[in-house]
Amino acid sequence: MYRINDTYENTIIINKSEFITHLYRVNDVSEVEAILSSARKKYYDATHNCYAYIIGDNQDIQKASDDGEPQKTAGAPMLDVLKKKNMTNILAITTRYFGGILLGAGGLVRAYSESVSEALKLAKLYDISFVNSFKITLTYPGYNTLINIPYITITETSFTNEVIVIGYCDSNKFEGLMDDLYKNKINPQSLIDLGKSYLEVPIKWNKNWL
Repeated sequence: MYRINDTYENTIIINKSEFITHLYRVNDVSEVEAILSSARKKYYDATHNCYAYIIGDNQDIQKASDDGEPQKTAGAPMLDVLKKKNMTNILAITTRYFGGILLGAGGLVRAYSESVSEALKLAKLYDISFVNSFKITLTYPGYNTLINIPYITITETSFTNEVIVIGYCDSNKFEGLMDDLYKNKINPQSLIDLGKSYLEVPIKWNKNWL
């Protein structure tokens, strides 16, 4: 499941109607209600303020609202985009200012879906990973080797007569890290396991993802 850690805004114009989508990180329903209340006050003059949200590690809580648009032409397609993109802990609000041209049911579905999809393209996404944090003391040549191991992330480095590195990697690759250290003539016993934890890790954006 992917998450966002910031707020994003995007606007598209379709047949003179303005669709403004905001994406918010939310962790519970009370946050959703507070954000919705604020958005309705800010966009009090809008034709519609439609929304969809998903909360939970397994997308446990889901809700959508058409806010006066024909049934299942706004909130439902917005929610469908979030589900298909494996998003969670996210609230999407799409504010519409009617431009005077009716879009029809199919046109509304496409408009609200596109508005959320375009907003997601702006977002930095995070995935939940089970990681092992570690600490290792190295020689300078050993450090130059370590930084070329592609599946580790270094979070802190101290340079003295030796190099002390703190970082993490996926838990299922931790034993492989010890093997790679040995293969590169780095003493694997210098690797200290700091324990396992869940971590929100930024993912590399793939243009084919959306």
